[in-house]
Formats: sequence, C-alpha cells, structure tokens
Amino acid sequence: MSPMSTAYLALACTDAARVAHVFQDVFALARADLPIAGGAPVPVFAVGQAALAVFEPDDARLDGPPSPGVRHLALASDTPQDTARALGLAGEVSGGEFRVRDAAAGGVNLRLASAPAGLPRTAGPIVERIDHVGVASADNQAAHALFVARLGCALESTQTDMEVSLAVESFTSDRYGVVYHNRAPVPVGGLRVSFISVGDHELEFLQPFDPSPVSGDSGEPLGAAPGNTRGDRGAIGRYIDRRGPGLHHLALKTPDIDAALARAHAAGLRVIDHIGRPGSRRARIGFIHPGALGGVLLHFVQRTPI
Repeated sequence: MSPMSTAYLALACTDAARVAHVFQDVFALARADLPIAGGAPVPVFAVGQAALAVFEPDDARLDGPPSPGVRHLALASDTPQDTARALGLAGEVSGGEFRVRDAAAGGVNLRLASAPAGLPRTAGPIVERIDHVGVASADNQAAHALFVARLGCALESTQTDMEVSLAVESFTSDRYGVVYHNRAPVPVGGLRVSFISVGDHELEFLQPFDPSPVSGDSGEPLGAAPGNTRGDRGAIGRYIDRRGPGLHHLALKTPDIDAALARAHAAGLRVIDHIGRPGSRRARIGFIHPGALGGVLLHFVQRTPI
C-alpha cells in the first residue's frame, strides 16, 4: 500500500465565519464550501496537497467536547472502510468516513476519508502548504509504530530540544584581576521530537521530558516563557495533563515569514511574534495568537528543505 497522505485537517473555531474570512482574504487561500462527513457544507481551503475544513466547535461531525482547536486529521482514501480493514485499524464508518478508534493512534484523532474535490492544488502567495501539524505526544515510539511501520509514512527526522542552565563564577581581586569560570551546564528540560511525513507535510510529535526539574514557589519551571524550550515543554506537558495526548497546533509554510506576520498584524490579527524567530529544522517561525483564529494555535514557518 502506498504511503498515506492528508485529505483534510478539521479545525474547530469559535466564529468560524470570521476565521474563514481570515483564511480567504488575509492568507489568500482558495476556498470552496463543501459537504464534509455527510453533513452541510463548511468552508474548505486548499493548502498544498491537503485542505483545511473549518467547523463550529459544537458541530456534530466532530468528536469530543465542543472545544476549539485542531480536532481531527483525515487521511486520504477513496475506500475508507476497505483501507481500514487492510491496515487492521479498529473503528467504525460514519458519514462516509472511517473513524479510527485504534489505541495505537496515540491520541491523534484519526479518520480515513475521500479528499475534498474541486480545490486547486497550487501554492499561494502567502501560504505554500501545511508545514506540519503539532501533536502533544506521550509516546513518540508508539507514533512510529503506527504511522511508520503500519501506515508506511516516512520518518523525516528526529531531534531533542534541550534547555540548559549555565552558571558563570567570577573571582575579582584587587591584585590579580578578574577570573571567570564556567560551571558544567545543567539540563533543565526539553522535548523529544519526531517528524513523520504524511503527504506533503509532517506530523510533529512533541514528547516532554524533564531530566532535572527546577521549580519556583509556584511550581512552574523557572524561566518558562513562550519562545524558549522550557516554556514549550511546559506548554505541551500542561496540554497533556488537561486533555491527554492529541493534535495541538497547525503550522503553515510561507516564503516570507516577516511579510506574512506583518500582513496578519495589518489585518488586525493579534500576533505573538512580529518577526520570525529560530525554530526546528533550521526554520524561522512566528505565532498568531489563538484568540485571533477562533481558538486554533497557528504559526508560520519559513525554511528551505535540505
């Protein structure tokens, strides 16, 4: 069986109509209103070879509680039930889609479905394609077993994101001058990351680990802030504690991240980063605040594949 690709990614957004306007008029994505999963038409946007489908959080076609965010990933299959049977996946058919209930999915709300028809598959001026879909993971090896060993997807790369604490001592003498001494770095936390290719983009599995916790009186890791590794580990860990493993964020590949962020800001969207900052895989990244996109956490990525 050929490696799987993405049919569409389901996003649950408060004020879905406004988010659809942003995708169409600010991000310049091609739109069609299509009946997804046997229901009424919803806004669907072409993003490279995949698509984004925008739902209201309480739409009956979505699993789980009516919360905003990235809700499920539909892998492309013209015969979902037959494909599920061939792959040995447990689940059931609903609305013409196969809803995977296999424990091996590792928290990824997974479906098999036909790809949305009638959308152009070309790169746009702002967004080229999905770069990756972030997954808060409790076990990256389980993700490898499902997506690589069973579904035939490629393991694109793995990495370890580590933050260390580095102490510097100084010895200042009125006779001998100043001597500086660096102590050995102390690891304070990080993420184990696996990128698995699904069609023209990746799933980014983010598994927290904390080899040497350093906490303040509040119980929060010291120095945990957006944009540093310890902060990212804390955010993923808190997500898993509250919701369990699952789809966490969406990243869109852009040819010019500073221009994309400036365009979003000029359109009135709240941005976390006004210019790109360093990210994984030698990329520059920049986040849009989830409040600007109906509760969906999204960031832009600019990178050149090696």
